Parts: sequence; C-alpha cells; structure tokens
Amino acid sequence: MTKTTILDSKTFGYWANLAIQKYFQKIIKHEADVIKDKDPEALHQMRVGMRRLRTAVTSLAPALDLPKAAQEKKIAAVARQLGQLRDLDVLQDALQNYYLPTLPHSEQKIIKKVLTTVGKQRQQSLEQVQTTIKQQRYQKLKLAFQDWLAIPTYRELAQISIEDVLPELLLPSVSKLFLDSAWLIGVKLAAGEVEVPSPLNGEIVAHLLNNHGDSLHRLRKQAKRVRYQMELFTDFYRFQYQEYLKDIKAIQSILGRIQDSVVLAAFLTDTIKSEMAVKLPTLATQLMTHRYQAWQEWRIIQQQYLHFSTRRDFYQEILQTVATPVQ
Repeated sequence: MTKTTILDSKTFGYWANLAIQKYFQKIIKHEADVIKDKDPEALHQMRVGMRRLRTAVTSLAPALDLPKAAQEKKIAAVARQLGQLRDLDVLQDALQNYYLPTLPHSEQKIIKKVLTTVGKQRQQSLEQVQTTIKQQRYQKLKLAFQDWLAIPTYRELAQISIEDVLPELLLPSVSKLFLDSAWLIGVKLAAGEVEVPSPLNGEIVAHLLNNHGDSLHRLRKQAKRVRYQMELFTDFYRFQYQEYLKDIKAIQSILGRIQDSVVLAAFLTDTIKSEMAVKLPTLATQLMTHRYQAWQEWRIIQQQYLHFSTRRDFYQEILQTVATPVQ
C-alpha cells in the first residue's frame, strides 16, 4: 500500500524524504561544473552525492515508494561512470603532486610518460561522463527524483516513529561489517579465541596484502556504507555514537589508502609493461612503505574491534536513541 501524505517530523518517512532531498540536491548542484570539467572537486562531490543517495535509497526502502526510474541500480550505473573518472583524477594527482617530486630523474622520466597516458584515459572517461549526464537514462533518473520529491509517495512503515525503527535500520549493516572475514587477516584463531601475533615485518605484511587485498577492499566498501547510514542519523544519538562513527571513518580512510596504493602499483605495472621493482624501484619502495604504515594504523583498530566488548558496546549505543530533534 502506498500513499501521498504530509508526514510528522517524528516519522521514518519524514527523515527518509529529508535524506533523499539532501543528496539529490547535492548531485544537481555540481552537475554543470562536472560537464564543464571546471574543478575536480565538483566531480568528487557529485560522486559522493550519488553514493549517499544510493545508500539512502537502499537503507530507507521500507518507507519509500520510489518510481522504477529512481531505483538503486539506476543510480549505481551513473555512479560507476563518475567513479571511473574520479579514480583517474586521484591517480593523476598522486603521481603529479605527491610522488613525482620525490623521485630520481630516471624514474621521473617514466612517470611523466605515464602521466601522458593517464591524461588520455582521463579525457576519454570525461567524454563518457559528459555523454552519460546528457543521455536520456540519466535525465529519466533525475526527473524521477524531481517528480517524487514534488509529490512523494510512501509505504505504510513511513508512519512509524523514526526512533523506534533506527536500530533495525542500522544494526544489519553494522553486523555485516563486523562479520566480515577480513577482520581476521593476520590473526590466529584457537579454540574460539583470537590471538594477535606480535608486530609483523614488512615482508609478511606485503604478503598478506597481496593475498587478501580484495577482502580488505570489500571491508572498506562496507565501512563506507555503514558510515553513510550512520551519518543520516547523528541527531538521534549521543556523543559516544559520534566516536564510533569516527572509527568507521578511520577504517574507510586507512583501508582506502592501502587500496589506492595497490591500484596505483597495478596501474603502473600494466602501463610500463614491467615490474615496478625493475624500472621504478624508488617508487616501489615508497608504495610498500606507505602500505606498511597504513597497516600499522589498521592493526590498532582491528585489535580494538576484535574484542567482543567493543562490538557489544557499539550495538548497545545504536539501541539507545534520544528524543527526535526539532526541524
């Protein structure tokens, strides 16, 4: 059953509408600048808006009756195009502004050639994004959200108190995060107990990251989903909730640095048609060092959340909502 109605500010549907409106407007705000390619930050913000809108549509689905053209998979298709261009921007910026000045002349010559290749790929990706935004598929997506926001329709659960439903919205994603096997990378299990070995050397860490990089990347993506969900509802929780949210952000950031380094190394290896250690030994060492440093930061959070008491307290905090804020 669906219906159009004006909802009280204490209801699930009201807050779902607020989230959809916020992230949709974020996308529209940066659309023109992305087409003009005026500022890489505009692309970043539009991509983030797409990701957050996608999370909101998925997480808040029980309250929303969205048209078919505004479904999650439609958003994901556009977000992927933006993501490919953004990834090239990040790669280009890292090579040009961070690594290039630190390298010996022989490696700088190679990186400058690589940057030429990146520039060509970026131009192709930009043209694809510009075409996507102008295409009927994206315009239908945009129109679907505009029409829905003008006359929103909801499911019956939209009338329920937002305080009553928050734990059911948040806990499944948080549980999925902590049940991911990536938390056990580099630790041992014995009779149900977790044993964390003494600090691992660089060689062992490099081996772990080579073998389990995909798992850590999966964990990072789930952390991002949890972050976006939690950020929707910060007004309903106390200070400790914000501290847990900081931890989730840290997980996303640290694992993101590892993933960016892995992606950069793979891209370079493919582009120069050789192992980095052969043609770019200085840069190869730098990337390994940065990954190892990020791993040390990850290790602290990993050990913290492998304790059942930490996860239990996290769950308890989500269960303890406060009064609905006044809008």
